[in-house]
This record gives sequence, structure tokens and C-alpha cells, in this order.
Amino acid sequence: MRHFDEMYSRLPAAGEAGEVRKHYEAYARWLQAQDPRTMAARREEAEVIFRRVGITFAVYGDKDEDGSGTERLIPFDLIPRVIAAQEWTSMEAGLVQRVTALNRFIHDVYHDQEILKAGVVPREQIENNAQFRPEMVGVHVPNNIYSHISGIDIVRAPDSAGQGEYYVLEDNLRVPSGVSYMLEDRKMMMRLFPDLFSQHRVAPVAHYPDLLLETLRASSPATTAEPTVVVLTPGMYNSAYFEHAFLAQQMGVELVEGQDLFVKDKFVYMRTTRGPRRVDVIYRRVDDDFLDPKVFRPTSTLGCAGLMEAYKAGHVAICNAVGTGVADDKSIYPYVPDMIQFYLGEEPILKNVPTFQCRKPDDLQYTLAHLKDLVVKEVHGAGGYGMLVGPASTKDEIEQFRAALLANPEGYIAQPTLSLSSCPTFVDSGIAPRHIDLRPFVLSGRTVQMVPGGLTRVALKKGSLVVNSSQGGGTKDTWILQD
Repeated sequence: MRHFDEMYSRLPAAGEAGEVRKHYEAYARWLQAQDPRTMAARREEAEVIFRRVGITFAVYGDKDEDGSGTERLIPFDLIPRVIAAQEWTSMEAGLVQRVTALNRFIHDVYHDQEILKAGVVPREQIENNAQFRPEMVGVHVPNNIYSHISGIDIVRAPDSAGQGEYYVLEDNLRVPSGVSYMLEDRKMMMRLFPDLFSQHRVAPVAHYPDLLLETLRASSPATTAEPTVVVLTPGMYNSAYFEHAFLAQQMGVELVEGQDLFVKDKFVYMRTTRGPRRVDVIYRRVDDDFLDPKVFRPTSTLGCAGLMEAYKAGHVAICNAVGTGVADDKSIYPYVPDMIQFYLGEEPILKNVPTFQCRKPDDLQYTLAHLKDLVVKEVHGAGGYGMLVGPASTKDEIEQFRAALLANPEGYIAQPTLSLSSCPTFVDSGIAPRHIDLRPFVLSGRTVQMVPGGLTRVALKKGSLVVNSSQGGGTKDTWILQD
């Protein structure tokens, strides 16, 4: 399958150099001068450091004897993904536009529902959505912002002229993860290859924790002059626990679990050695269902009883807001371009991937007839699970998915199999192209802002299009050039 390569306009053949894209030229010259043994040693050094620091994640499908997830190191690739300045400028504008419209949509869904009345988004797509929270109807949130931290997954695929075109693959608006790897990958690259950063004007990302704290403070209740911010984690067995602890430490705020919090007179307090301390902003890394056992799942021990009462009273901010998931459901994704036009009166800068909604009879019929060519996803799926990549699947897998589709067509969407762009990657056999995506992190407070870059994920298996770390993917540093 033809694909776009980030570094080469013509991939190198055996014994040839290939044609390097202009913004990669300086890096390509440097890379060509490197001894493969030195690069291998650098990769081993990175692995030792990452393991020492504890940059791991848990894989729940792979259990230890105590039932907890197996801790794994996310593979780090030494070869950066480089994006030219003008490309980033356009992408950034598209991200601001998209996240602004999504926040407008979530506010509208829980208030006037103008987009539903206009018939732009079918009402049943909201009211029957598992992520729609009736408890949030009419609830005011500061600045009308629901998704304060958004992770937008972007891929590049070849257009009709063979050039690369960016598409949004999905919007992660609930508790998007991965930003700690973006930051640690940059630190590692600067440690291993300091000379590279003197030869390239790479835009910095290290100030992300400062922007995050600024965004969280901007969401605090208006009565608070010096807001107290905490990071709420499900605990050390969560797959992203390293990130929770890392971000709390980087922002200089407390990392808390549900048992560390309590509610009194509709205010939230944190237990400390000096007595209770009022909490104004909760950056939660806990799903809605587990936040408040009085309102959602009564058996949950991960949240805080009474939290929703304090939230509705306007005495605490929860970031991201409760109910935000209604906008990152894959069944809502096809309507985002319409949202941009409806709320902003603009044409989308970033394109959606063409999507078949299997709840529609014609789309279902097409999907069933072309399963071997399509990617089929559960509307609530995440992490690369619950999906079929038709071209890479066996006949049995396709038939199993056919049965699932017929049993529950509303639970699936289908998309053409995009040939994701590739980037040279340092693998065991040497340097070879591997498919990648990009997750920039968009922060919405009083303004919408982001650091230049994001988390580039790479599918380390040859030919694989699945970049998720839970499926064996790795990460790369992402360079946005400043000139």
C-alpha cells in the first residue's frame, strides 16, 4: 500500500541514499555520519534510564500473579519525527478550531441543545449515548470549558497527488494520556544527542506543565484568589500512574486518591498532616463512573462521596468536566466538521477520515460487503482494542466481526484503511520505515494554547498500523522547527 514518508520523498533502496525532504536535510546528514554501534549503545542507555526513572505502563491483558497489570517499558525510538514550521502553524490553527467547536458542542448539549433542535446531530445519538450524563444538564462550568486537556490524534496519509495530507483520527476529551512521554522523550533526546539541538532550532515543549497549571487555575471557582489544585489518580495500579505522579510533581501540586478527599458543606477538602485543606480544582484521571459513589457507581472506592454536589454548587472545578465523553464517542466523531460550521461558521482546517456509521442501513450494508478493506471500531473502544483492521485480519476474525456488527450495528463505525505515514525508525535490523501518528495536547482555559509538538507514536512491527503502546507501539520525540 502506497504511503507518505515523513523524511524521504523517495525511500532509499539498497545501497542508495534516497531523496530527503528539505526540512529533514540537516538531520539526515547527521544521521548518515553516525556509527550504528553508537546508536545501538544510545538506545540501550535510554532504556536503562527510562527503567530507572520508572517510565512504565501497565498492560491489563497480561496479569502478574497478584492480578495487577504487568509493568512494561514503552519503547523509545532515537530518530525524531520532524515537522516544518509552516505545517505546524496550519495544524495548530486546525486544532484550536476543532477543540473550540467541541467545547461549544458539549456546552450546548447540556444546555440549549441548539444543534439537536437544528437536526445537525441526531438527538438519539446524544440521549442514548453511554457518555451522556443527565446530571450535567443545566450545570454551569467556568468559562464554559468542558475539555480543558484534549488529545487529538492526527495521521498523515497520501492524497491523490501522492503528497501527505493530515486527518484527525479521533478526539480524546475525557482523560487523554501520554503527555509525560512527550516531555520525557525530549529530555532523553537532549541528554543523548545535545549536539543535534545546537544544529536545529527545535521549538521547546518543557513549559507544558506551566501551561497546564495555568489552564487548571483558570478553571477555578471565581471566589478563589489562590486556587488549590490537585491531581486525582485511581492509584498506583493504573496503567498511567507514572504520568499522574509525574505531572503532579512537575506542577508542584498534590497527587491524591479518592480516600484523601472528603466533602463538607458542599466544599471539597484534602486530608493533610496539618488538617483539612480546601480543594478548588481537581485534575481528575478517573473516569466519570468512579468519581462519586453517591451519584454514579455506588461500589466505587476511587472517587469521593458528595463530589458532584460540591461540583454542581460551583465550589470545585473538575478537569476535564463530567460528561465530556459525550463528544469523543466515535459515533459523534463524524459530526465534528458540521459542529465547526454550526458554531463557528468556518470550514474545517483539519479533515475527518471518511466514516461509515453502521447504525445507518446503507452504511452497514457497505461495511459488511467490504470488511476485508476497512477498519471497524467499537464506538466506545480505546487503546487499539475492539477493532478490526480488515487487510491484516484472517477470514475467521472478519467473520467474527461480521456477526458482532449484525448483532449490534449501533456499536460500530467503519473507515477506509488509511496508509499512515512512515518515519525512519531504529529497529533491531537497522533503520527502517515504521508507521506513526501524532497526539498534540490542546489546553483550553481562558484561551486555547499548546506547546509546539505532541506525542508521536510508532508501530514497531513491520507493516503494522496499530501504534498504541498497549499493542506493542513505541514513541518518538516530535520536533517542530522554528524556521
